[in-house]
Amino acid sequence: MVRYNISFVGAGRVAGALAGAMVNAGLNILQIVTETDKNGKKLAETCKASWSTELSFAEKNDVIIVSVPDRRLMEVLKKIKCRKETVVAHTAGSYGLEVFPSCLKHTGVFYPLQTFSKGREAIFENLPFFIEVSDNNTLSVLQNLSGYIGGEVHITDTEHRKLLHLSAVFVCNFTNHMLYAGEKISDKAGFSFKVLEPLLRETISKAMDIGPERSQTGPAMRHDLNTVKKHLKLLSYSPVLRDVYLEVSKSIMSLYEKN
Repeated sequence: MVRYNISFVGAGRVAGALAGAMVNAGLNILQIVTETDKNGKKLAETCKASWSTELSFAEKNDVIIVSVPDRRLMEVLKKIKCRKETVVAHTAGSYGLEVFPSCLKHTGVFYPLQTFSKGREAIFENLPFFIEVSDNNTLSVLQNLSGYIGGEVHITDTEHRKLLHLSAVFVCNFTNHMLYAGEKISDKAGFSFKVLEPLLRETISKAMDIGPERSQTGPAMRHDLNTVKKHLKLLSYSPVLRDVYLEVSKSIMSLYEKN
């Protein structure tokens, strides 16, 4: 194992999960840089690293991983000062190499396709990492980092990764929002969200086994307008959920046109 000296800019969910996994894999976390001590000092202590607010990095830094909100990414990258041999990579799914200033010579994207939440252990074994690099040296470094924590490397370009990021929003963020809506409706029915668990597990399992298009069921897929109208009436208490139900049902009906 190449014992890289790694630093992180940011101490949010992605940075925390990656830093923790790298420490567990025996890698050396040198420095955590954040705007304030909130989260930053705590992550630094966990990784036995130093903490700073300054974006100037020591000579012995081999890799700097930038994991900050997308809106701040370019601003942060412009302020980084490090030796020219240092690999600098960001973890954003919707940005590529174009955000790096020309003074940084070895740059890359190190995007793990996963959702991260505080209080949950991140599992990196077989997790896909989508990588884009400026040069072969950066590719080797990022491949090694992914491999050390159990990830699977996929090399892609910015435009394809942007589409993949959009796909992830549908299958993760939008799906979770639908679960939230389902939870609120089951509460109104007087039942715990847990009663939906077998249905949810089978839905995901079936979609992965035979594909989501073939596994679709429900009144919209059957063009059962009578049931759809009943559901819309039940949702009269929430115009927002009623609109969501109607638009999604129309999309399903359009996909499964009646012969």
